[in-house]
Amino acid sequence: MSAPRKMHLGWFMNFTRPAWTTPWVSADEAREWTNGDYHVDWIRAMERARFDFMMLEDSSMVSDGFRGTMHADLKHSLYAPKHDPLALAPVLARETRHIGIVTTASTSFYPPFLLARSLSTIDHLSGGRAGWNIVTSSEDRAAQNFGMDVLHEHDSRYDRADEFVEVVEGLWNSWGDGALVADRATGTYVDADHVAPIHHDGRFYKVRGPLNTLPSPQRRPVYLQAGGSPRGREFAARHADAIICAAQGVRDMREFRDDIRSRAKGAGRDPDSIKVMYITLPIVAASQSEADRIHEEMRHPGEAAVEVSLGHMGALTEIDFSAVDPDAPLGALETNGHRTTLEKFLALGSTLREATGAWATRYTNPAFVGTPDKVAAAMAEEFDEVGGDGYLITGGGSRKAIAELTDGLVGALADLGRVRRRYEHELFRDNLMAF
Repeated sequence: MSAPRKMHLGWFMNFTRPAWTTPWVSADEAREWTNGDYHVDWIRAMERARFDFMMLEDSSMVSDGFRGTMHADLKHSLYAPKHDPLALAPVLARETRHIGIVTTASTSFYPPFLLARSLSTIDHLSGGRAGWNIVTSSEDRAAQNFGMDVLHEHDSRYDRADEFVEVVEGLWNSWGDGALVADRATGTYVDADHVAPIHHDGRFYKVRGPLNTLPSPQRRPVYLQAGGSPRGREFAARHADAIICAAQGVRDMREFRDDIRSRAKGAGRDPDSIKVMYITLPIVAASQSEADRIHEEMRHPGEAAVEVSLGHMGALTEIDFSAVDPDAPLGALETNGHRTTLEKFLALGSTLREATGAWATRYTNPAFVGTPDKVAAAMAEEFDEVGGDGYLITGGGSRKAIAELTDGLVGALADLGRVRRRYEHELFRDNLMAF
């Protein structure tokens, strides 16, 4: 009898406050997360559970997408305060040995040379564990912090991103393997014959190069991407090592994975070189009744939770839902922002009130509600049926919630033989491709 297939695990989070309204986060901790200690403890727990990576989402704005003010964003700390994940990455690297550290950086705002240099440095500092979540951004308010009035049109942002990746890869490869010689006899530290400018002069970028950092352990970071639109899927299939998938239900999950694999093959890639990671929010508790209670509370949000949901949607889509009748049919809406997010939100209900009520549990499979053993068994069953590569957990935000997942759920998955019990390799990419 063959061994059961193992799943990869990541955790989707950001460099922001913990779940400060819960009784499991102290008043001091709600204020002092900025020193990075809370996230250090979080990633240590993940490494003990043998997660593949921590993924740090990011944005660059204070949103006024709900009711035209920053009130909801700041009151509920939705998009601010949020600190820079690239600066946190070296701190996390120093406190861990094996887990991948993925930081988000936008191709719409970073200059390619600057980002290539930063990620190369992080890969050095982490011993080859850097990852890059490639985003094109979706918020005009963020664009206005970088000298733009509005973002470029949705699909053209991916055109720019394609060239951006071409440039940074050229920079990472501008040093040959034999460049560093450190030869005392000749007084030569770097052999100039192994370093060359890239002279990139393209449609969107002009970069001379070469990069002024040494080649990093992985040469380039592991690429993550979350494009759900047709153009986003095309980009992801062409470049990504792992893809973040927001599909829910076996049929949609399988459709997404089959589509990505088909696109990858069309782009000349081995489909097995791309790991599809399904976002999920398991609700794990010591008893089924306690997990059911938490789930019910999430399914019937109070007024504050509704404001949180609409604040998120306003920020991501640039649509102010406060102007929409909550009980009228939603109809068709368009955005130059997160198109897939809007599409999935509108599919949650025929009215705004219905859609908002379902928003909090959009990533929760009803079968993933219960004790660690019960949820682990349900995840393994879905995993086998879909044929995917792993899960990207979201949620958490308190030490109790972290332990319930890293010690409880992942412990149960380990008992089923569904996750790794040790890291097989030194480099992040090699561990991600190990199975």
